[in-house]
Amino acid sequence: MSTSTSTEKITEVGHNRFGFDSRIEVDTLRSLYLTPSYIKSGDKTTHVGAPHKDYGTESVYDKDSNKIQYTTFAKFPPVRLLPNSERKRILVTGGAGFVGSHLVDRLMLLGHEVTVLDNFFTGSRTTVSHWVGHPNFEMVRHDVVEPFLIEVDQIYHLACPASPPHYQYNAVKTIKTSFMGTLNMLGLAKRTKARFLITSTSEVYGDPEEHPQREDYWGHVNCIGPRACYDEGKRVAETLTYGYQRQDGVDVRVARIFNTFGPRMNPYDGRVVSNFILQALKGEDMTVYGDGSQTRSFQYVHDLVDGLILLMNGPETRPVNIGNGHEFTILEFAEAVRDIVEDIQKEQGVANPKRVNIIHKELPTNDPQRRRPDTTRAKETLEWQPRWAVRQGVEEMVRYYQSQIAQGNI
Repeated sequence: MSTSTSTEKITEVGHNRFGFDSRIEVDTLRSLYLTPSYIKSGDKTTHVGAPHKDYGTESVYDKDSNKIQYTTFAKFPPVRLLPNSERKRILVTGGAGFVGSHLVDRLMLLGHEVTVLDNFFTGSRTTVSHWVGHPNFEMVRHDVVEPFLIEVDQIYHLACPASPPHYQYNAVKTIKTSFMGTLNMLGLAKRTKARFLITSTSEVYGDPEEHPQREDYWGHVNCIGPRACYDEGKRVAETLTYGYQRQDGVDVRVARIFNTFGPRMNPYDGRVVSNFILQALKGEDMTVYGDGSQTRSFQYVHDLVDGLILLMNGPETRPVNIGNGHEFTILEFAEAVRDIVEDIQKEQGVANPKRVNIIHKELPTNDPQRRRPDTTRAKETLEWQPRWAVRQGVEEMVRYYQSQIAQGNI
């Protein structure tokens, strides 16, 4: 099975559309998550990860004492210099999370003023630490369940745990975050006349009876199951968003995100991509739940950030699916990840002594059988479609996790 629909080498992401230029070189973005690091053991120091550069962060991991020393350079990554008329004040809730940190990187490099709001339940300061102290950047530890006052032009509302172990850990807190957090941010958008974008989810479709899922499909959700705190939380958040649009004229956008992966994804959050890659890298058995016939569609994080920025600045106010229509069974995907990891390890001369096995375990409750977006609306109204082949994205993520393992972070 092919894991790629394209072999083009992607050197630039983003678009110049709807009066908002979001184009950035891939190497610049990569330099922010593939950071230089050093491993010290006795008198020997080994360089791993990216080459040294005169901005960003570095770390030295001392294997003998199991200590790590972080260094942040006085210089920041170079950002675009925008005139005041073009520079926007942008609030990103959940901006220290996986998707949020990539969005923050893009907005900062583009020259905008960015405030990150995060309570660090699943996010981490390290994802955006390279911006701390920059005159365009502010990071605030805050829970969106409580009101927050600030002057902004745009609000990207991403705050909510998104992986099953995290959102099921405290189901009541998850639904409070979805409802109260969205209520507070919509109130802020109403007061400041800011444009508001909420990241909803493909989970609003539940275990769908329609395939692929279009935005006007109402879904098939178990409202009292273990996943309901997230599924129904996001559904009521969408209801609230359109309530504010109709009643108070708030300028809103709704992005329904399908399975996304990439660097900075929490290695322990139970997502299928991170699980497979880590198990394969460590030479452990790869775990497939059920018989592996259930399907998923995976998109790389840079494609998602492109879609979010286009949606925020474009004219579409209806919900928009953002995902990759290339569909895999979970078993096929496990085999593909195993092959990619083996190829990279052979290339580096560090192959596992024996081939990793794929084992099966019991399927979780209410796990959707099929999940693939119909992205016609995004293509027609935003001129957006995914560019990163799954193989290209998995290779980037394998190298990121290799770097994290070498640094002692995993």
